[in-house]
Amino acid sequence: MKKIYHVLIIALLVVSCGSKRKIVTTKKDSKQKTEQISKPSTPQAETPKPTTTPSTTPKNATEAYIATYNGIAKEEMRKFKIPASITLAQGILESGSGRGRLAVEANNHFGIKCHGWTGQKIYHDDDASQECFRKYKHANSSFEDHSLFLTSRGRYSKLFQLRENDYKGWAKGLRVAGYATDRKYPQKLISLIERYQLYRFDNEVLGKSGSSSKQVVNHVVVKGDTLYSLSRKYNMTVEALKALNNLNTNDLSIGQVLKIK
Repeated sequence: MKKIYHVLIIALLVVSCGSKRKIVTTKKDSKQKTEQISKPSTPQAETPKPTTTPSTTPKNATEAYIATYNGIAKEEMRKFKIPASITLAQGILESGSGRGRLAVEANNHFGIKCHGWTGQKIYHDDDASQECFRKYKHANSSFEDHSLFLTSRGRYSKLFQLRENDYKGWAKGLRVAGYATDRKYPQKLISLIERYQLYRFDNEVLGKSGSSSKQVVNHVVVKGDTLYSLSRKYNMTVEALKALNNLNTNDLSIGQVLKIK
């Protein structure tokens, strides 16, 4: 009887151990399955960078300058008869498209020096060290002073005999009158005017349409000009040039304004 009892106890222990091992195994399998399900939800790669909307290409400094100051230049043309194209081209050239120190710190776009100026001043290296330049509160004051500078000095008076849209005549005449010592100054102004079509602002003031300036009919005499060379240049006869300009001789003077057909 005892022997049978012991066999039953051993059998029960065997069954009990087997059952526990099975339960443990089930828990292990369940754990493994849980890990396998949750694992993919963990980020494995870098988060994609947000896409940005492409920005428009900004205007260059010269185009920005033209957009900012063409209105002032046109107003100066209405008041003083100076081509807006010339005013803008000079401003671009002399202020570095508004980025030069005088323009940034003194609103001086044309490099006008003090010369009796009683307003604020700024000192800047130019032809000599620490020269005195005019300082303005607003840029439009600089444009107006530029107009007054040209209209109040007799050496520029011949320029006002030119047509208001004769930017080539003005560019050459400024050099002849001594505005700049750079021999290429006229070509630089003309290049800017034609590259950026600044003559369109002259036409706007004059109420003329068209994408080009074909109204230029004057010539400012420079060193080396003769009636014969000009007749060849403009496809005219010497007699026609003389008659058009009421000339009795073949003599020309530097700075003289000639009408060209």
